[in-house]
Amino acid sequence: MVTVAVRRVNLDRSKESLLDFIDPRKYFLLPNTAGCYTAEEAIRTARLGREVGLSDWVKVEVIGDQKTLYPDVQATIEATRILVKEGFTVLPYTSDDPVVTRRLLDVGASAIMPLGAPIGSGMGIQNAANIQILRELITDVPLIVDAGVGTDAVLMNSGIAHAEDPILMAEAMQHAVIAGRAAYLAGRMPRKLYATASSPLQGVVR
Repeated sequence: MVTVAVRRVNLDRSKESLLDFIDPRKYFLLPNTAGCYTAEEAIRTARLGREVGLSDWVKVEVIGDQKTLYPDVQATIEATRILVKEGFTVLPYTSDDPVVTRRLLDVGASAIMPLGAPIGSGMGIQNAANIQILRELITDVPLIVDAGVGTDAVLMNSGIAHAEDPILMAEAMQHAVIAGRAAYLAGRMPRKLYATASSPLQGVVR
């Protein structure tokens, strides 16, 4: 899946475009509304993406603060509500607030994409408790941490795009995801408050 910022890509197919280098038979295009600051802008951008044939799926981003790029959750809920009614499959970028999450689910969001940290900050998940609460709350749609480390999926841009060797970094992240999944399936050792000798005496035959 490749996200495409509708407002930042040349949609005139008569001229060279980033879209010329993405094979839609191999990659699923997910238009997003990056750069929008109102619900109206996001709705218009989603409609434009569908009109030019990108997709009727859309990642809704409505920014509420230019410095932190935190979402305007009220506008996000409103844009999601209208776009769902128009037949879009909507994946909203949102805060890690359980109340906002319930509102987005109520209006028909097809996934919940909370931030783990500010976009592009590279800090990883800052509020693990809230992400855990969302994991328990969301049962019928995917939970995708949009900025920070993913739980159901890993969505990454800046960490790869800003690397000195993006291709090598993408390969490294692929291996990291495989390793993380394998570690989860292996079952980590339990956490304990006190120390336990790594070479215990229990079970040793004297």
